[in-house]
Amino acid sequence: MARFPKKYEEVVTKYSQMYELDPYMVYSIIKVESSFDENAESNKGARGLMQITPSTGEWIAEKLKIQEFNSDDLFLPETNIMMGTWYFNYLTEKFNNDINLAIAAYNAGPGNVQNWLKDENVSHNGEELTKIPYKETENYVKKFNNAYAQYKELYTNIDKR
Repeated sequence: MARFPKKYEEVVTKYSQMYELDPYMVYSIIKVESSFDENAESNKGARGLMQITPSTGEWIAEKLKIQEFNSDDLFLPETNIMMGTWYFNYLTEKFNNDINLAIAAYNAGPGNVQNWLKDENVSHNGEELTKIPYKETENYVKKFNNAYAQYKELYTNIDKR
C-alpha cells in the first residue's frame, strides 16, 4: 500500500464527493501526475499534486468564481485537489463519462482529444479512440488505468469496513 498511498484523504474525499468522482480516480491522477509531491512542477509549468498549469488554473478559477487566484496557489494541496477534481469532472462530462477520453484530455487537453475524435485514422466512429496519437498521452492513460486498478484492488474491501 506504500506504493499507492491515500495521502490528503480528507481533501480527496471532500472534493470527490462534491464533484461526484470515484476518489480512487483522483488518487490515481495524483499518483501519476506528481507521486503525491505537492511542490512538483513540470517542465511545462504544471504545478502541484494534480499538475495544473497556471493558464488552466486561471480558467478554472474563473469558472468557479474564485477571486484573487494566484498561480502559486496551485502548490496548495486543498486548492490543487479542488481545482483538479472539478476539472476532471468537467472533462468526464464533456466526453460523456468515457474515462479514457477524459483522462487523455486531462493530459493532452480537450481540444486535442476532440480533434482526434474527428480523425478517421484514430477514431472510426467519432466517439472513441482506436489509438492515441501522442505517445506521452497513450502512456499516461495506461499508467492511470494501472494505478486505478491497483487502488481499487488494494482498498475496496478495506474501505467497506
